[in-house]
Amino acid sequence: MKFIVSSTSLFSHLQAISRVINSKNSLTILDCFLIEMQDGTLSMTASDNETTLSTSIEVSDYEGEGCFAVSSKTLLEALKEIPEQPLSFQINMDNLEITVEYLNGKYSMMGQNADEYPQAPSLGDNAVQVTMAADTLLAGVNRCIFATADDELRPVMNGIYFDITTESITLVASDGHKLVRNKTFMVRGDEKAAFILPKKPANLLKNLLPKEEGDVQIGFDDKNAMFTMENYRMVCRLIEGRYPNYNSVIPSNNPHKATVDRGSFISALRRVSVFSSQASSLIKLSLSENQMKISAQDIDFSTSAEETLACQYDGTNMSIGFKSSFLIDILNNIAAQEVIIELADPSRAGVIVPEQQEDNEDLLMLLMPMMLND
Repeated sequence: MKFIVSSTSLFSHLQAISRVINSKNSLTILDCFLIEMQDGTLSMTASDNETTLSTSIEVSDYEGEGCFAVSSKTLLEALKEIPEQPLSFQINMDNLEITVEYLNGKYSMMGQNADEYPQAPSLGDNAVQVTMAADTLLAGVNRCIFATADDELRPVMNGIYFDITTESITLVASDGHKLVRNKTFMVRGDEKAAFILPKKPANLLKNLLPKEEGDVQIGFDDKNAMFTMENYRMVCRLIEGRYPNYNSVIPSNNPHKATVDRGSFISALRRVSVFSSQASSLIKLSLSENQMKISAQDIDFSTSAEETLACQYDGTNMSIGFKSSFLIDILNNIAAQEVIIELADPSRAGVIVPEQQEDNEDLLMLLMPMMLND
């Protein structure tokens, strides 16, 4: 079997799918790429047995067809240093010897039998199908992924929850301290359905979607989901279980509302949080008429800091404590110039929303408070 392919095109496709491969695998064959030549299409696949990512390149100059596996590390390291030029692959399908010839030299390596490579699961007949624009899906994943948990006892919290209705699709993530609810009305399902996407495939989507245009076809059943993009296809195992009722933890009546410039708020938090307790990262927000005082102290080291920001606020004076790193994370994942902080009382969660929502979207972030020392 022979084929000729562009070095940079091959490397970029293999590098993108290589993120699936674990540093340690239960099966040695999973250290490899699965490469198949059929009808002028060169297909490449990588898998960790739970998530399978595949891509393809059209090849005009080829001879024969076949399938083989090759060490991902060896092939990537070898291709990384080759500038743009045609690569000529020759594979002896009897002994799986691979020869790669390029402008000034050649590589030789041994392949492995493709039959040992695990097959990606197929979706059942009851699979639900949804279509989302690539940029809409990317925005939702980007906003949610930082709020996912790493909780062995509650695995359902370790992914992004897709809540699909006939009116909208809502992406939700929470670790028990912070919560993100990203609702988009531009996309809707034909029926009510839901699934929980694990963190690893969500991170893979985060890396792949910026290069994609057009729509992403999402199909899922009880166990697996399939994301079909223009250049890539990902099949992954879903997290099984029932996601908590996220709407019940969002306080609905928040009479105290402060509107503040997001950039100034983040800068002030970063400065003041340097002086907070390393154990708790507690910062205190004190709201009074049209101003917010941000303060922190570390009693053990006798350090403290405070800063005052102008804001729109005409409610009663109140103080609330938050973990500074969580609050900064939330503000970094909102794109609006100004944010509204909605509060009920110091013991209830604070709701943070953009002052101006994007078209056909409803973004809400929630942060649980911390007890103040005084």
